[in-house]
Amino acid sequence: MNIVLCGMMGSGKTTIARTLSADYDLEWIDTDERIVEEFGPINDIFARAGEEGFRDIESKITYIVAQSLEDGVISLGGGCVLREGNVKELKKTGKIFYLRTSPEVIISRIKGDSTRPLLQGGLEEKVRSISAARSSVYEGCADYIIDTDDKTPEQIAKLIMEKMAI
Repeated sequence: MNIVLCGMMGSGKTTIARTLSADYDLEWIDTDERIVEEFGPINDIFARAGEEGFRDIESKITYIVAQSLEDGVISLGGGCVLREGNVKELKKTGKIFYLRTSPEVIISRIKGDSTRPLLQGGLEEKVRSISAARSSVYEGCADYIIDTDDKTPEQIAKLIMEKMAI
């Protein structure tokens, strides 16, 4: 059974996936990294195909990753679970963990990051808006919710492994 990490950009999905991979010897696939490898930089995809075109590519990669990985870790792009089909595919082979992170913590983590196309111009307002719009989607698709604001990556990884043992 795969561990699937979802949440807002800056919630720590990649960091937690890296920690789980290193500490528990699990294979790890990041869907955004896979997209970049196959299709180029995400900013370029957004410029070329728009958000909907990017989401189509993301769905294709999500399906491939969900079907090809077994007992590993999948870290998703922040908007991946917005498509119900992606959630259904991921749940066939994994448990979804929502890394719930406050907008304040997200803003502090991603300030100065120009690689996030949805956050261009007005970072704080956009983070708060996207977080408010997506939180119910994240909560609705999650098998488990982990609040991350006051926890280290190692503590979060341990909590995830405890839940997976249930």
